[in-house]
Amino acid sequence: MPEHDRPHVLMMSEITVDGKLTLKRGASSKILMKYMAPETELLLHQTRAEYDAIMVGANTIRIDNSFLTVRLVEGKSPLRVIPSNRADIPPNANILGPDARTVIAVSKAAPTENVVRLRESGVDVVVAGEDEVDLPGLMAILSRDYGVGRMMIEGGPTLNWSMLNHRLVDEIRLIHLPFIVGGADTPSLVGGMHIESEDEMFRLSLKRHFMCGSNLVTEWDVIYHPVPHE
Repeated sequence: MPEHDRPHVLMMSEITVDGKLTLKRGASSKILMKYMAPETELLLHQTRAEYDAIMVGANTIRIDNSFLTVRLVEGKSPLRVIPSNRADIPPNANILGPDARTVIAVSKAAPTENVVRLRESGVDVVVAGEDEVDLPGLMAILSRDYGVGRMMIEGGPTLNWSMLNHRLVDEIRLIHLPFIVGGADTPSLVGGMHIESEDEMFRLSLKRHFMCGSNLVTEWDVIYHPVPHE
């Protein structure tokens, strides 16, 4: 898909030195986010204010129940975008509230009662994909119908992997936390990745690094190799 048919996408996350997002499987990322320096917390909210949309996966909503709004700086909260294959967002999810506009992307296989409940809560529901959300198709819908030119993702390992695998991430910004948590099944920045050779690795180019308070921040461009013609 040509770049102009989709938003420019920044993946932003806090990670430990060993690349983990949480203390253990099923734990909220908010536990580690408490240890971000005040300056990096401001950076996160400034970034949200600069982008048209913010996307996280449905599992992140179930675990963290985030608001995904701009709170610590002046600025408009971005459009909240949540891919949910079966439209099974919890009824008490904060993203269903009036703090910002929300789009829930679902598949055609989503149960009708789930879709009706979400629409009745006041959010937009868009259908993209048969059995699971078609992320490239969703990007085109966000660009065409919602005017999203720049989107950030604060995703978990599944969404991060899917977006990279579809070649939909342009930049990555990481807030490095000075901890090691370990754990073979502890969620890391990208999951779902079982590559066969080094040719399949996602390649990055470091473009900037700086201290933000007591946290190191690194910024990377994602370098995609041309898709070989079959």
